[in-house]
Amino acid sequence: MGFASIILAAGKGSRMKSDLPKVMHEIGNAPMIDHVLKSAHEAKAERNIVVVGFGGDLVASHVDGRAETVEQPALNGTGGAALCARAALNGFEGDTIVLYGDGPFVRPETIRAVLAKRVEGFDIVAVGFEPANPSGYGRMIVNGEALERIVEHKDCDPAQLGIGLCNLGVISAKADLLFELLSKVGNDNANGEYYLTDAIALARKAGKRCGFVICDSEEATSVNSRAQLAEAEAVFQARARALAMENGATLTAPETVFFSLDTVLGVDATVEPNVVFGPAVSVENGAKIRAFSHLEGCHVSEGAIIGPYARLRPGAEIGAQGKVGNFVEIKNAVIGNRAKVNHLSYVGDAEIGADSNIGAGVIFCNYDGVFKHHSTLGARVFVGSNSALVSPVIIGNDALIGTGSVVTNDVPEGDLVLARSAQVNKKGRGKRLMDMLRAKKK
Repeated sequence: MGFASIILAAGKGSRMKSDLPKVMHEIGNAPMIDHVLKSAHEAKAERNIVVVGFGGDLVASHVDGRAETVEQPALNGTGGAALCARAALNGFEGDTIVLYGDGPFVRPETIRAVLAKRVEGFDIVAVGFEPANPSGYGRMIVNGEALERIVEHKDCDPAQLGIGLCNLGVISAKADLLFELLSKVGNDNANGEYYLTDAIALARKAGKRCGFVICDSEEATSVNSRAQLAEAEAVFQARARALAMENGATLTAPETVFFSLDTVLGVDATVEPNVVFGPAVSVENGAKIRAFSHLEGCHVSEGAIIGPYARLRPGAEIGAQGKVGNFVEIKNAVIGNRAKVNHLSYVGDAEIGADSNIGAGVIFCNYDGVFKHHSTLGARVFVGSNSALVSPVIIGNDALIGTGSVVTNDVPEGDLVLARSAQVNKKGRGKRLMDMLRAKKK
């Protein structure tokens, strides 16, 4: 039997001072809710229920196809929020686990550890952590392997405040048991809220066996302000860099490389300093991304070299052993195997065949002010420096475009194109003109 995640995502996050729902603020170029859904997916969640409130339509639209959404009409605490998923999970016979949309770093390994603890015979399992500074966190009261209760920080007495094991907030139980317990939770506490954590004491009172697992304190990172968002970004980047190197990529200056949630680097890929990976980038084995390059929405094939100072925009597809050099921008274009675009060029809405060479300063003129137009170059095409290809054009295999040409018509296979004005030399006029200008300047 699979499990269902219940992800609490109703909060506005007033300290964020934003019109966006809190869970839609981005870490690693992806909303926080995406991080939580990714962990649930990797842990093999059968269903995901996202509890929404402020900005619920935006959140629901964003997670559509990956999760169901239910609304929390009143923001009355974590227990009230989780209980909102009851109707959606009516008849679900598996386990549930409550996660938090503003707590993006709970690992799938931790979720699996919680579920494994359930299999050991614990009716309800919570997650704890041991921070360097426990101030502000609820405390877990344990006796051996048994979890006796969780006390919110505001409700702790001095002895309880001395406990180092803190509550992450993640709780798991069978769906019917969880909702039965939550329906009995009261709000007699310092905040007048319905706490999810009170389910532990109620379970104990009902004779249920309560257990806990301990996770890394990094997983307790939550976001309630812009400062905490920046701190979370730093945590994400450190994780992403470590994972990339663990999986076989080389980062020559890891602290200067920035990843997105979905960045994929192959084995023996090398990333030089000051590289930024936007969303939807995959880099295959042995490719090299040189310094100060920016990649987004693109795929780099095996052995290709990108940069330095290159920009790959969405739709860029770089073939095996392809080369994209300094100050080159590629957008919605396929660069064939071993093809080269080495210097100061723009390639947009195009396909360049294998072994072709695009010279310095070549521009694909793909936009007429209203529509984008596509050009196709065959294999082994050579385009001389400072040429302009006015799309749409088709250039056949083995064609040669002379330097400085403006190409407006299709070029048959093997042809030489010279499309520039004839040069005119005016004898002695250059020196006379410069002498005249210099005299005026005195």
